[in-house]
Amino acid sequence: MNIDQILKILPHRYPFLLVDGVIEFSSNSIKAYKNVSINEPFFQGHFPEYPIMPGVLIIEGMAQTAGLLLLNQHDEQKEGLIPLFAGIDKARFKKEVRPGDKLIYELEVLQKKATIYKLKGTAFVENTICTQAEIMVGIKKS
Repeated sequence: MNIDQILKILPHRYPFLLVDGVIEFSSNSIKAYKNVSINEPFFQGHFPEYPIMPGVLIIEGMAQTAGLLLLNQHDEQKEGLIPLFAGIDKARFKKEVRPGDKLIYELEVLQKKATIYKLKGTAFVENTICTQAEIMVGIKKS
């Protein structure tokens, strides 16, 4: 899935779109990426002398990736649906994400209750785990 396809599915736009492409997905898992550039607006203040991608934005990227997976399951009725970040558990930040990194998001559905999904997310840079979390994402009609 390329950026044009992502823009047709997710409502997010620059500077808040945090997924550049999808590598693979199945009915209950997805692998996507973000190319982290020094031009990202958050690097102006986090931190100018030693730029690090904020952990909350890594988690947001996971949630957007989850949204791609979940909205893709609603092919026939995708129009007007938006993914909403509903919760986070067990978040751990293990390695910094810096400009020039290719951040890989891997998410897997653990549970579904009505329109709320619980997913296990892991973010990697060069096969090293940066962030892990369990997130909840809801699907809502806009």
